[in-house]
Amino acid sequence: MKKTYLLLICLLLTELVVPAVAADKDSTAVVKKGWTFGALPSIGYNTDLGFQYGALAEVYYYGDGASFPQYKHLMYVEANYTTKRSGLFRFFYDSKYLIPSVRVTFDLSYVPEAMSDFFGFNGYRSVYNEEWEKKTEKNEESYKSRAFYKMTKNFFRSTADFQGIITGNFYWNAGLGIFHYGADEVNIEFLNRNKNEDKKLPSTDQQPTLYNYYKDWGLIKNNELHGGTHPFVRAGLTFDTRTRPNNPSRGIWADAFVTYFGAFGEQKEYNHLTLNASFRHYVPVWGDNIIFAYRLGYQGSLRGNTPFYMKNYMATLFTKRANYEMLGGANSLRGIVRNRVTGDGYAYANVEFRVRLASFRIARQAFYIGINPLFDIGYITDPVEMDLAGAKADIAEKGLDYNKFFALKDGFHMGVGAGLKIAMNENFILSVDFAKALNRQDGKTGLYIMLGYMF
Repeated sequence: MKKTYLLLICLLLTELVVPAVAADKDSTAVVKKGWTFGALPSIGYNTDLGFQYGALAEVYYYGDGASFPQYKHLMYVEANYTTKRSGLFRFFYDSKYLIPSVRVTFDLSYVPEAMSDFFGFNGYRSVYNEEWEKKTEKNEESYKSRAFYKMTKNFFRSTADFQGIITGNFYWNAGLGIFHYGADEVNIEFLNRNKNEDKKLPSTDQQPTLYNYYKDWGLIKNNELHGGTHPFVRAGLTFDTRTRPNNPSRGIWADAFVTYFGAFGEQKEYNHLTLNASFRHYVPVWGDNIIFAYRLGYQGSLRGNTPFYMKNYMATLFTKRANYEMLGGANSLRGIVRNRVTGDGYAYANVEFRVRLASFRIARQAFYIGINPLFDIGYITDPVEMDLAGAKADIAEKGLDYNKFFALKDGFHMGVGAGLKIAMNENFILSVDFAKALNRQDGKTGLYIMLGYMF
């Protein structure tokens, strides 16, 4: 992974609320009322993406506090951008009270990426050569380009999802929206602007990227090469007994749903139907102080073909995070490079022990600090079909090593690590997770700074 410097310059925790009411004079527990607001500005620098600047904020409304820590309304806004055209612009809304007896979630996001990860298909069957993208004194001859495993991907998403009660803890789900992807090779000329000669990236004519190779070999078709637009509808069922939405002390959240994605014109072959199923279980080991939490998940194609740029997207009924690309990275397999595990179907599991180290109050706010040892694992259940005849012939003609590009077997992809959590009023949670891949083919380590628990 590229070197990134992320500076969290301040944590602004301000409120517009009725004074908090303590549940007990000797307790750190509080009941929140009215509006609460949390904001986190940040700056960063990345060799390829440039200087990053932006901010994010969460706004909660608890009403009279009778339902705390369940909120009545949540609004989340995030905007950041870099000098090299990568960033995130997002608005998210969630409420059970906008429409009586119906939970409404709305998401509007735009995610431009000048250097999005692309490692091919089918996990270990597509070989990852770290020395090709990371230059050191020892591998100057084998180094190709920092952009070798990169592509340009710009993603726009607009979704509206609805949930209502069937009976007890069973719920129906329905949703609709539209995705638009723009895909292309890395814009080397733009990334090389204002750089010294020794730091410039080679052009794709001098050194093709993996995306260029896959295009030439026919592994990415012409009608999917530059992205597309895909409206969708989905429907499913949910079973939910969690005690609260963020880091519940006990309960189960299980869901199963299907999503139909449409396509237009020459992309009609990419009309497809997917199935998603997940099971989350939160088991109290010692009250709220130690919670054993795990998630099991599956996504697979039931009908039709998925374009290559959507194979990594995990459909969800609750679009809480900005990015749901899987498998690998902050949303699925921590410690493993993002998008490393790409297939037409995959299963995964995440396991954590969530330990509260300390709870306290500052200025009428309830805080806790916790850690979470973690283990993640994933597996491709339905590999992408690839005709490698053209690749073999071209690799031989160019005098390259076929075994540096392709292998015969995949396997389990695993990461292990731990995280630090700093939470305010149960819902505003600053999360820092660090994990290590257990196979060097999946990368080395990953550091993830975000809001909330992963699941």
